[in-house]
Amino acid sequence: MTAIRFSLRSALGPAEALAVLTDFGPTRPQKWPSIDADHFTVHELGDRWAEVTEGTASAWERARYEWDLVEGRVTVTTHDSKVFGPGGGWDFTVTPEGDGSRIDVRLTRTPATIGGKVLAALLPLVGPSSLRKSFSRPLQAA
Repeated sequence: MTAIRFSLRSALGPAEALAVLTDFGPTRPQKWPSIDADHFTVHELGDRWAEVTEGTASAWERARYEWDLVEGRVTVTTHDSKVFGPGGGWDFTVTPEGDGSRIDVRLTRTPATIGGKVLAALLPLVGPSSLRKSFSRPLQAA
């Protein structure tokens, strides 16, 4: 299993940043550059969880999001993926910082294919900077 960590600062307050992470409305693909409309499906949605498929033709995953707004935490568990196997996922922790928030991200991946193993090996090298850039627009990173 490969794991990487990175942080970013957002001009959004913690509640606003958490709202962006947990908004599964029809405009989600327009807000997130790594999601296209053809690969975005909300399967089920609860008060503090969602089961969704999202991504692109080259890299999609079906995952369960669970969140605790009081703790400022969002956990995403991968159930199926085009590239990686089940069990990995994302952990987001959002804390107040100045006029905005700090978002700490932990990504874990379990490779299921040869291509997934290659990508998992590259993640520690290129993942933090490219993922930070991908998150900066929707989370209005400072």
